[in-house]
Amino acid sequence: MNSAAAPEATQPSSELEAGNQLSNKGRILAWAAWDWGSAAFNAVMTTFVFTVYLTSKAFGGEDQASAVLGGALAVAGAAIALLAPVTGQRSDTGGRRKLWLGVNTAAVALLTALCFFVFPRPEFLLLGVSLIALANVFFEFAGVNYNAMLAQISTPRNIGKISGFGWGMGYLGGIVALLIVLQLFVQPRFEWFGASTEDSLNIRLVAVFSALWFFVFALPVLFAVPELPKPRRGARLGFLASYGLLVRRIKAIYRTSPHTIFFLLASAIFRDGLAAVFTFGGIIAAGTFDFELSQVIFFAIFGNIVAAVGAIIGGFLDDRVGPKTVILGSLVGLLAAGSVILALGNGDYVFFGMSWAGSTTFWVFGLFLCLFVGPAQASSRAYLARLAPQGESGELFGLYATTGRAVSFLAPTLFTLCIAVATPLVAEGEAQRWGILGIMVVILAGFLVLLPVKPPSETEIAIVPQS
Repeated sequence: MNSAAAPEATQPSSELEAGNQLSNKGRILAWAAWDWGSAAFNAVMTTFVFTVYLTSKAFGGEDQASAVLGGALAVAGAAIALLAPVTGQRSDTGGRRKLWLGVNTAAVALLTALCFFVFPRPEFLLLGVSLIALANVFFEFAGVNYNAMLAQISTPRNIGKISGFGWGMGYLGGIVALLIVLQLFVQPRFEWFGASTEDSLNIRLVAVFSALWFFVFALPVLFAVPELPKPRRGARLGFLASYGLLVRRIKAIYRTSPHTIFFLLASAIFRDGLAAVFTFGGIIAAGTFDFELSQVIFFAIFGNIVAAVGAIIGGFLDDRVGPKTVILGSLVGLLAAGSVILALGNGDYVFFGMSWAGSTTFWVFGLFLCLFVGPAQASSRAYLARLAPQGESGELFGLYATTGRAVSFLAPTLFTLCIAVATPLVAEGEAQRWGILGIMVVILAGFLVLLPVKPPSETEIAIVPQS
């Protein structure tokens, strides 16, 4: 590792190496509980239930409501890209990582609970999308501090396993939350006031449930993991001056550890492809493979189980063969599975005398996609945590969020473009599956950009200037 001295520099050692040499199982479980709880916001509110409610006919029509929601989320994404690195930096320099994790988590829970007041009428659309968009901003800010905590609770020997365990807990938490929502609110097994569909009470109560789920499971980490020691530094910077420090640190990272920057760029590309697998997976299942809503939900449940298994297995491999190998292997698996889905589509085939339906294609190879998404996500987090200079994890994970947001248009744009190009060239109803090609192009680009990037074990730890 880099041990050279530099003017105005912090110690050129990683936060991971300077931290604990032994893990505390209680702290690991408490930390992973946050991932478990956050799934209620990710899976229930923003993916499968509440945003589907917001884009229904009750709010003025799917097209209009979807456009409004998309615009609000785009504004939220821009805010995250601009603010995430500085908020991470200031939580590092102030020794308040846990405090800001708690504040931002509480803000997400509150905004989620307020979605109860989004009644199924067009005049409530703006309120609904504003609450979801703002909650997304605070969720990303909380995630910056949460990811930065990985170095506090792990060691160089088990960081991959712990990161994979956290992702696995998140997937499993999403399954449990979705099942509860399905059984109590969406398709209730018994009569109770929360099952009432009048004024969409059942869906609005889902928001309250999600807020409580997230808040309760976020509490353990706030009690179990200690706060950062407050560093001895110069005068506190103003908010705008923090951007000047950020620019100087980015330049210093590029000068002293360029492969850290290269990884941020590569991961931004392939993470956009990973996100698209889940974002468009349900859409493709319904539109191309004729899945009913209940089938989509069941696929989501099984997909989360498989992704959790993949993340946990990938975490064990990460500590043995390194995160770069795990990520590259996962991207190859994603490209292979996606290519089969694209090639076979919803057609019926006979292989070795056995019939093979289109739905079978999606179930088998769609689950393979889920299997490889988990390890790539978990190892990306562990990769970056290994490179974070001491006391700078929050800022670096803020850059991780920013670079991800900066290219988040890639997969949706190519998905849409491929469908548009295919529409006049294929039979009616066949164009949507060609959107898969756009997602595969993004994943392939991320794979190629990552190839020359050095693994953490061969990368210098950046030397960054103090405030």
